[in-house]
Amino acid sequence: MPFFEFFSNLSSLLSQSLLNTLDNDEYYDIAIEVGNDPDVKIFRAHMVILSCRSPYLRRILLANKRKSEDENLTHIKLPNILPEIFEIILRYIYGGKLALENNDTSNVIKVLIAVNELGLQELVPLLQSFLINSNVNWMEQNFNLVFKTSFENDSFPELQKYCVKLLSKNPDKTFKLLNLSSISEKYLISLIRHENFKISVVKIWKHIIKWGISRNSEIPSDITKFSKEDFNVLKDTLKDCVSFIKFTNLSPKEFLDNVLPYREVLPEELYIDLLKYFLNNDYKPTDFKRIKRYCLNNFDSKIITIKHIELISKWIDKLEITDRMKNLYEFNLILRGSRDGFTSENFHEICDNKFRTITVIKVKDSKEILGGYNPIEWKTEFCFGHSKDSFIFSFINKDDYILSRVQNEKQAINYYSRYGPSFGNGDLVIYGGYEHSFENYANYCKKLSYEKQIRQSADKFSIEDYEVFQIKKFSFNDNIHEIISDYSTLPTITRSYNSDDDDDEEWDLEKLI
Repeated sequence: MPFFEFFSNLSSLLSQSLLNTLDNDEYYDIAIEVGNDPDVKIFRAHMVILSCRSPYLRRILLANKRKSEDENLTHIKLPNILPEIFEIILRYIYGGKLALENNDTSNVIKVLIAVNELGLQELVPLLQSFLINSNVNWMEQNFNLVFKTSFENDSFPELQKYCVKLLSKNPDKTFKLLNLSSISEKYLISLIRHENFKISVVKIWKHIIKWGISRNSEIPSDITKFSKEDFNVLKDTLKDCVSFIKFTNLSPKEFLDNVLPYREVLPEELYIDLLKYFLNNDYKPTDFKRIKRYCLNNFDSKIITIKHIELISKWIDKLEITDRMKNLYEFNLILRGSRDGFTSENFHEICDNKFRTITVIKVKDSKEILGGYNPIEWKTEFCFGHSKDSFIFSFINKDDYILSRVQNEKQAINYYSRYGPSFGNGDLVIYGGYEHSFENYANYCKKLSYEKQIRQSADKFSIEDYEVFQIKKFSFNDNIHEIISDYSTLPTITRSYNSDDDDDEEWDLEKLI
């Protein structure tokens, strides 16, 4: 018998033995209450196996340790998962096999959502591929469910690509498959902003209008029957969506036929600017403050805000907090832990060879935000990167921060392959190992290669989420016309900007171009 076949047989025997242990309820020490009334089922399992296999269950089990030695069982509840779905997953946890052959495709989607919640990330790409390739007709017929599932979070990128591709390929047909009134504003904006969403602006505008009307049953579908109140309601419904529509990519005729009839839905300042744009070929905005705010608002983060971006930009240019901003920077998100994974492998696969990056880290069970600037590239080597411009920082709350610039330039960046984005010889270390997650309590900060200790505590901490941005200096000569072409977003963005500390700033765009 060939060795690999012999080894495979041994693995099968081990899997079957573990499944037998599960089925026989032998030596179990945990009871799991799954589902909600009236559909609830109790599963008996083994803490050591669940802890090894599921990061999510490991965290729950640590938080639900037995209160006394007299208690024989640990009890946990999983109300968000159906019992029949959890049974499929539990057998995978023990036996390494996912039995989906006799399940409806709708159940496969439920399994996908559940394994993502339980941290079984190895299954997420496989299940996405299975859904996309196994039942094309079902996916189209249930497109509304698939779309909502894919955009509920950033964990299912392949499903998102599938939805975007289908919508771009045949928007009129596919939008009809969507129940527009059930799609949240968040999902709709995510779709509009998706980098692969390729349909004409006029079609996007038409579907946005349909979506707004579908959200308000009292508004008639015929615009000729609109009252002033109907326009006001629709305007309020669309106020956030409008800022993401590139009206200046419309032809004059498209603007006249499709946008002008809804002029009362548009913010007044936007409407006036669009009229100037379409009626005067020489018209261009000259307000640098708006362009500044465009750059600051046009970033995607779940951890930091515009004020953080302004402060970090000043630190990059080595300015004081009271100084005016010297340069504008584009912050382009390249990695998010909750979307791309929390292992050192995930980090190096995405970020290696990327220059000029800002990392921000949300500390678990805390208001702390940690981070650092790496002006040189990331690598997977057992060595340090040299830099005189790197820095690390922490935000204790919205007003208090610590900035720590590098002192030992030869130990500025830590490239160790088992680390995530790490700085100094221990000043900010994100440790995952080859198989472990940054969500474990193995990360730490110690003052060694940088000026200051950025955490009050030297204790190890866990990461709730983290993001890596690649930054690029905004060039007015190269990008001003691109900004002008997107200028339709600026008035709305200007009004949504809440910074009060620069309202009296005067910027002269002509001197900067």
